[in-house]
Amino acid sequence: MRTCGILLAAGRARRMGQPKLLLPWGHSTVLATVADAFLGAGLDPVLVVVGPGSEALRAALTGRPVRLVENPDPEGEMLRSVRCGLSAAPKDADAFAVSPADLPGLTAELIRGLLTGHERLGGKITVPVWQGRRGHPLIFAAELRAEVLSRFDGVGLRGLLEAHAAEVREWPAPDASPLLDFDTPEDYARGLARWKTARAGGDPR
Repeated sequence: MRTCGILLAAGRARRMGQPKLLLPWGHSTVLATVADAFLGAGLDPVLVVVGPGSEALRAALTGRPVRLVENPDPEGEMLRSVRCGLSAAPKDADAFAVSPADLPGLTAELIRGLLTGHERLGGKITVPVWQGRRGHPLIFAAELRAEVLSRFDGVGLRGLLEAHAAEVREWPAPDASPLLDFDTPEDYARGLARWKTARAGGDPR
């Protein structure tokens, strides 16, 4: 199954007060860490949707085999970025894995497990779940591409999940990383502390 990864990186991060995707994470940045997880999981291709004037984000991904796609209207709803990614995706993709780019706890291993779950569970849509809460990446079959391109304005991919509720499968995530995005400096500090605890062999939950 050829699954195209779509990372949403066009947001302005106003609540953070600085470009949150360029914040340090491990030996690189938040954005590069998530891109590496997508690439390591074998997603093909990995598309990163950015806004105009995103030279710093492009530089952060230097040397990585990702393709950048521009969303000319980053102030609009996130669905616009999803559509930009879908429009640029290869026509022969079997499925799409879509995620905001501010989830640096995601790993290639977790995403590979999610992809395997998507195939085994047999639904058109698969979401990772941790303690009853749904997170990202969201995986959906290519046959739903046209719907996402033409429907769900104002509700985004939540509308897709509601329209196809009977075809949604929940995959039990091994940890909380599919939920751990961040919008504020406090969120980032907590996430970084959690990551360091995990690296030290503690319980990251």
